[in-house]
Amino acid sequence: MKTIFSPVQLAHDPKHEISDGMLKPAVEIPSRAEIVRSRILETGLGEILPPEEFGLDPLARVHAADYLTFLESFWERWTNAGRSGEAFPFVWPVRELRTSPVPDHIDGLLGRYSFDAGTPLGEETWFAARASADAALTAAKLVAGGERAAFALCRPPGHHAHGGFYGGYCFLNNAAIAAQWLRDAGAEKVAVLDVDYHHGNGTQAIFYDRSDVLFLSLHADPLEEYPYFLGHADETGEGAGEGFNVNFPLPLGTDWAGWSTALKAAADRISRFAPDTLVVSLGLDAFERDPISKFRLTSEDFLRLGEELAGFGLPTVFVMEGGYAVDALGVNCVNVLSAFDGKA
Repeated sequence: MKTIFSPVQLAHDPKHEISDGMLKPAVEIPSRAEIVRSRILETGLGEILPPEEFGLDPLARVHAADYLTFLESFWERWTNAGRSGEAFPFVWPVRELRTSPVPDHIDGLLGRYSFDAGTPLGEETWFAARASADAALTAAKLVAGGERAAFALCRPPGHHAHGGFYGGYCFLNNAAIAAQWLRDAGAEKVAVLDVDYHHGNGTQAIFYDRSDVLFLSLHADPLEEYPYFLGHADETGEGAGEGFNVNFPLPLGTDWAGWSTALKAAADRISRFAPDTLVVSLGLDAFERDPISKFRLTSEDFLRLGEELAGFGLPTVFVMEGGYAVDALGVNCVNVLSAFDGKA
């Protein structure tokens, strides 16, 4: 299986995040990608290729133009305001507050285009996010061109990013961008299966009123876990998308027995949808030792996941999402991919 990755993705290098009400060391760090890349080389999974450059058009098929302009121009605005270092928002237009007119001040813009305080922006964020999206697009192009599967080693991740705002360490929604590109390239139907510990709220929102992209997510119950405000079982789509959004919120402490039951239900729904291509948001933070998660999957369970995904019999684009147990991340990721390839 070919892997797509660019060193530019390492340039986004946050030092801190705001989590649990406190300033803490960042967990979405460049070494996540470096460790996965090293494991791929060590195991001989396949070639590692640089991404093609796709420009802004595929991003604009998913993200609002004003949001992309904000991301691209952020650092200039930040420094022109006399600021330096990482940027954190601290005020948001929630409930009775207005989202328009859009503020001129950088602090207002940060709140307008974000939904949490745990996702710092820096000088290189835009460039790293662009390279990450290009990795996903390149993997999608390979699969559309006849490859059985390809792996986009995306970092920063993407599934929490909405069409018009960022959060959850995510700036551009790589999986959604890939899925939309596949549709534009001729796929009539695409399924996006999100197996990250956290709900893929951004991907859900982007496709919520559409019947051509089926979104399914296995994740921790949002009553107890981030992102809290999306991911419930009664969110099934709206309008033309009714019935094409399927959430499997699971209790904290879920192990393979419970998790795989949900996976089988998702597989059944995907089979009935009969997509041309599958996009897997490959979050690896369901791992038992992940520092910010509370599921109990083992490294061996990720082998089982790869085998199950292979059983779908679909051309598959793997897009890396979360996973913060850095010492085990490479093993767990390659376990999925190698088992999918039948090489575990």
